[in-house]
Amino acid sequence: MQRVFLIGFMGAGKTSTGKELSAKMKCSFIDLDLFIERRYHKNIRQIFEEKGEEYFREIECKALREVAEFEDVVISTGGGTPCFHHNMMFMNKLGTTVYLKVSNEELVRRINLNKNARPLLKDFSGDQLSRFVEETLAKRRPFYEQAQIIFAAEMQTVAMDTSYLMRLLYNY
Repeated sequence: MQRVFLIGFMGAGKTSTGKELSAKMKCSFIDLDLFIERRYHKNIRQIFEEKGEEYFREIECKALREVAEFEDVVISTGGGTPCFHHNMMFMNKLGTTVYLKVSNEELVRRINLNKNARPLLKDFSGDQLSRFVEETLAKRRPFYEQAQIIFAAEMQTVAMDTSYLMRLLYNY
């Protein structure tokens, strides 16, 4: 029985790595944000706008605990998931946590490439986005660094990364 939690900032590659990793491990893949969106019939942005972050973090915590009951699964969490409601401690107890670590500069580059998919950031200019990533990552890093495996995901060659990551997981 294996349960892997992928954590990291938006743009770190949690979803693409999770899909590839789960296929190689022959297990299920769950994107926590997508799970929440399907459950509540609203996208994450709508939930934030209508109910606020505190409400979202509560339902995110409940959803995490629900999907963590599954076995043989790779779970891609939201960027803020590890930082609330003792979620990091919970994930470390129930499975193997992997922090996909990417530099600020690379995160900004990736987010800029895919800004339309991230409505909360679409109006940020280059400097504003850089500042946002730097400040938010500084707050989240202490949680991320509690992961059992810290994986440098800077190059984002998903196929090679997941092969190497599998070796790390099986040796953990």
